[in-house]
Amino acid sequence: MRSTRTPAAPRRGRRSLLAATGLVAALALTATACEGSADSANDKPDVTTSQAADGGGKVKIPADLAGKLEEHGIDVDRWKDGGWKDWDKDKWLSEAKDFVNPVIEGLWKPERMQSAKEADKTVTTKDASAGRGVSDPDPAPVQAQAEKTPYHRNAAPVGKVFFDSPDGPAVCSGTVIKDVNHPGKSNLVWTAGHCVHAGGDGGWYRNLVFVPAYNDLGKSEAELSNANPTEVAPYGNWWADWASTSNQWIRGGSETGGDGAAYDYAVLHVKPEQGAKSLEETVGAALDVDFSAPSAAGAAKMGAWGYPAAPPYNGLKMFKCVDVPGRFSLSPSLPTMYRIGCTMTGGSSGGGWFRVVNGKSVLVSNTSIGPADNSWLAGPQLGRDAEALYQNMSKTYGGR
Repeated sequence: MRSTRTPAAPRRGRRSLLAATGLVAALALTATACEGSADSANDKPDVTTSQAADGGGKVKIPADLAGKLEEHGIDVDRWKDGGWKDWDKDKWLSEAKDFVNPVIEGLWKPERMQSAKEADKTVTTKDASAGRGVSDPDPAPVQAQAEKTPYHRNAAPVGKVFFDSPDGPAVCSGTVIKDVNHPGKSNLVWTAGHCVHAGGDGGWYRNLVFVPAYNDLGKSEAELSNANPTEVAPYGNWWADWASTSNQWIRGGSETGGDGAAYDYAVLHVKPEQGAKSLEETVGAALDVDFSAPSAAGAAKMGAWGYPAAPPYNGLKMFKCVDVPGRFSLSPSLPTMYRIGCTMTGGSSGGGWFRVVNGKSVLVSNTSIGPADNSWLAGPQLGRDAEALYQNMSKTYGGR
């Protein structure tokens, strides 16, 4: 069983409506632009991109973040000059309060994004068998289907989460979610805990950014070699100025999911590398989060969206799977997770799972783990613990 983790401008006059058109073939996650939107002529957002030559220059670190680094014995000047590339485990920021992620403008250029690799984690059959008696039978594989392009019209809230790990640039998937305390102006992104923090044996990853509607037109690697940066990151790069994941993941998450797998979720608060509008206003879409944790037994279909990057995929295109969920458990002492048949691979981690409630799509889980043969995916049930994390994030950081 593998964890599916793998180791980018405002637009004017656009308002989007998320709706589910039914479950005939798939959950429909759509965004419909109004007449007169900025992209009506060429079907692409009107954007301004960073002109920074590279990420090797000095980084401006706010005083409060510099103080955090100094508390842990980290030389701020060395960090500014690229010291963030040094992963001293004795100084690896790990506690919930330790998150530090200063903006390095121009670091995540298109070619660096494409170099980000999957970092699959595999759980043995023995690990999976620990939940026997609780887990439902393995689902039949469901072949992942390519999302229609342009992504900003068909799956506007979905994007990619990039970050640096000790193994190099890595990538996950994420979803723009609504902020109940700041309606219409959300800067929140839902993803997996293991996409932001290494779990019990590590700490926070670095240089976390969210790129909505990555590779909006679904171009091939050859086509992207000469692509305009706005085609790769149509809404620009959104840096996480705060991240929250569960204490259970921080304490118990592991290379195989571990005791933290059932709590493998995270919320990012992001800000644009350039620009002033909120993420929701810029993208024109955001999803509500359903914390009712509906039982898998008798549940309606759920759909998982993401950017799988491990073979046979390459991380450039968005895919989706739709299936009726079953129960999955790594241990009778842990909460059960949802499981659906799906052939998406590493890189799809953190991608949202959606179901239809009262005629609209809501986020109900995120991709966390899967088997080595890439035949299914599992994600946590989002109950009271997840809602408390979300509410704290919204109230504490949402208005920034």
